Amino acid sequence: MILSLAAVAAMSSGGGSSLNSSSPLDPFDSSTSWSLAEDPSNSSSEPVVRTLTPDLQPATTAVAVQEVNPWDIALCVTGTLISCENALVIAVLFYTPTLRAPMFILIGSLAVADLLAGLGLILNFVFTYLVDGSVEFVTLLSVGLLISAFSASILNILAITVDRYLSLYNALTYHTERTVTYTYVMVALIWVLCLTLGLLPAFGWNCLRDEYTCSICWPVTKINAVALAVTFLLVFALMMQLYLQICKIAFRHAQQIAVQHQFVAISTTKGVSTLSAILCAFGACWLPFAMYSIVADSSYPVIYTYATVLPATCCSVINPIIYAFRNPDIQKSLWMACCGCVPSNLSLRPRTSSDV
Repeated sequence: MILSLAAVAAMSSGGGSSLNSSSPLDPFDSSTSWSLAEDPSNSSSEPVVRTLTPDLQPATTAVAVQEVNPWDIALCVTGTLISCENALVIAVLFYTPTLRAPMFILIGSLAVADLLAGLGLILNFVFTYLVDGSVEFVTLLSVGLLISAFSASILNILAITVDRYLSLYNALTYHTERTVTYTYVMVALIWVLCLTLGLLPAFGWNCLRDEYTCSICWPVTKINAVALAVTFLLVFALMMQLYLQICKIAFRHAQQIAVQHQFVAISTTKGVSTLSAILCAFGACWLPFAMYSIVADSSYPVIYTYATVLPATCCSVINPIIYAFRNPDIQKSLWMACCGCVPSNLSLRPRTSSDV
């Protein structure tokens, strides 16, 4: 998906061609100067015969060097940061046997999606500047990877939101209904759907043959981009509704516990603030790009696309912070892996899916 930005920028920068020393001389070439020279074999008193010979001088060879776009550098750096963060999360979840609850499976799936998104940004930079990006296979591979990864990231965030809602709405039966097998099946369905979306450009939903149908993300078609953007808006609206219901349930629980009224009120207020921050961060990252994908096409200035894509990729930077590093169980595993100890101020209360 992001490959389109570098491709458009590269096409607008142009390039030069080098001179071939074995090619015939062009009399009108400005790099070749001409001078009058006498024939050295003419030593008689006859009129001097002057011949026009070229004065060959070393000309400066123009080498086609593609200028690196600063926006592509920023995306590559972002991708590197995303990859490092989420690789750490995956390593902690993989090497900690106690982190196998459904909530951690969803967090791990989100980390895998964001890791692939970060690798996709890095590969996009490599394909653009170090590999021949004009090859259709390379283009479709990069676009498919980015579409699949970012789609999986968004759907895993939705799955985590649904999991938190169910843990509050069905608090008594949650742990019996939400088994590990059920969670794995849901994660598998998410990835099958996202991989299908990523394969759409390879199946013909691309504008490689017709540039007039391109969206802001070459070679994704305008119709495909609008469909993805509308789907995101529906997902975002569903997340807002779920978080609103979570807040209502949390306040209802707070009112029902009269003995711990003050404590719960403070805790509930903090939880609502956290939910609001999560939702605002998610919307601020993705809404500009989604709205711009609907109204714009390939004829719009590419800088606007870069300006909306970069915040969208930053969502994968903050996801590990929101969903993983804030978790006390993951924090405990990180401390044990780094220094072999656990800080005394770290909460050791078991974490549940309803915690935010």
